[in-house]
Amino acid sequence: MALMKRFGMIFRSKANAALDRAEDPRETLDYSYQRQLELLSKVRRGVADVATSRKRVELQVKQLEQQADKLQSQAEKAISVDREDLAREALTRKSGLAQQIADLQTQHAQLQGEEEKLTLAQQRLQAKVESFRTRKETIKATYTAAEAQTRIGEAMSGIGEEMGDVGLAIQRAEDKTANMQARAGAIDELIASGALDDVSNPNGSDDISRELESLSSGSDVEAELARLKGGGSAAPQQLGAGSGSAGGATDALDAELAQLKKQNEGGQA
Repeated sequence: MALMKRFGMIFRSKANAALDRAEDPRETLDYSYQRQLELLSKVRRGVADVATSRKRVELQVKQLEQQADKLQSQAEKAISVDREDLAREALTRKSGLAQQIADLQTQHAQLQGEEEKLTLAQQRLQAKVESFRTRKETIKATYTAAEAQTRIGEAMSGIGEEMGDVGLAIQRAEDKTANMQARAGAIDELIASGALDDVSNPNGSDDISRELESLSSGSDVEAELARLKGGGSAAPQQLGAGSGSAGGATDALDAELAQLKKQNEGGQA
């Protein structure tokens, strides 16, 4: 039994929380205002019905009074012609009408009092409905503004979190770019110093070759070097044969360089 009560309480609390999340105060206020308008309309119809009944009683009283006046005239006329019996009958009927008129007047007074009460209640209810309508619109405007502020705050919070992630991504990109730039600069320095071979050089030349190529003027120099290699093969052998002393080797090397320069100048001429 206690378990069932606890289960029922949990169910009601969950249902109440779900209703709170689903409820829109603006819709609730509009619905309440609509119900009050319906109640005010019923009160107005009640006032109209009482007023109609009062008016109907007034017409009946007027008709009975007209009949009583007519009977009074008939009684007077009957007396004038010595018809006392007719005069007595007319007065008897008039007496009956007088009782009916008195009853209708009493009823008319009651209806008039009820109409006044209903009219006063209608006025009070109408004033309350108008006051509720004004308050309702104020509450709706305040709720709408608060809702908009909440949504803006949530959006700004989301933008802040997003910008934080973007900032981290930008920082990582800048760090990677700086690392790549530093690595590229280091590779260029190593290639320039000769510590690394320039893979972009198809000939695989070293620093001496690059220096010689920088001094060459074009394909004609390459052809001249090829010719020099073909015509001066004996000179290195003679250089090797006369290498008995350091001074002789130096003189032979100088003579060989002078001969190469002379041949080079003759070839260019």
